[in-house]
Amino acid sequence: MNLKSAFDRAASKYDQTRRQLIPCFDLFYGTAVELIPLEAQRVLDLGAGTGLLSSLVLAHCPSAAVTLADISTEMLDQAKTRLNPAAGRCTFLPMDYQAEFPAGNFDAIVSALSIHHLDATAKRSLFHRIFQHLSPGGIFVNADQVVGETPEIDSRYCATWVGAVRQSGIDPAAMWAAFERTKLDRMSPLSPQLDWLRDIGFTEVSCWFQHYSFVVFSGKKPRAKKEG
Repeated sequence: MNLKSAFDRAASKYDQTRRQLIPCFDLFYGTAVELIPLEAQRVLDLGAGTGLLSSLVLAHCPSAAVTLADISTEMLDQAKTRLNPAAGRCTFLPMDYQAEFPAGNFDAIVSALSIHHLDATAKRSLFHRIFQHLSPGGIFVNADQVVGETPEIDSRYCATWVGAVRQSGIDPAAMWAAFERTKLDRMSPLSPQLDWLRDIGFTEVSCWFQHYSFVVFSGKKPRAKKEG
């Protein structure tokens, strides 16, 4: 099972289980959106899926145009339906953002539960490209999952998540499908990812929210220094 086929297959029912699979749903997404400046004009959503994060960005930033990039055309079809009332502010790009990247610069580049599918080398490479495509003063916000810094910590993360999902009343078939998709995960610890951002040149790097494996972190591209 590859990433595209897995999410193409899951697209039609994907949104039905979001709150059950993300125990900290409101704070997780809410924190990510709060970090985006209200005045942002151009926003890129990497791994946009069904448009959940983009819908929140559009409501938060009244004049923003959002570009949604995702490897799954089926997921983007769901996003088009969700975002139909704001269709004039949206661009949908079926693409593998590891292999290609939307043209131009953006005031904010955001992602939710997507980048953890990349291994460490690919994450670092993507962070470099994000930095290159941010406008000066722009922000990168990643709402994602991380692996624990030690095996003991990660074991606690996993056990807590499994317990919460089981208690949510989720349909067993949906739970099994979610567990199957975790086989595609290539999660990294949080601390090296923050270090990678700093090494690349991001400033104000911080983790703003964490609930076990669920984190929201960001970094800004410095504004150009004024001469004289």
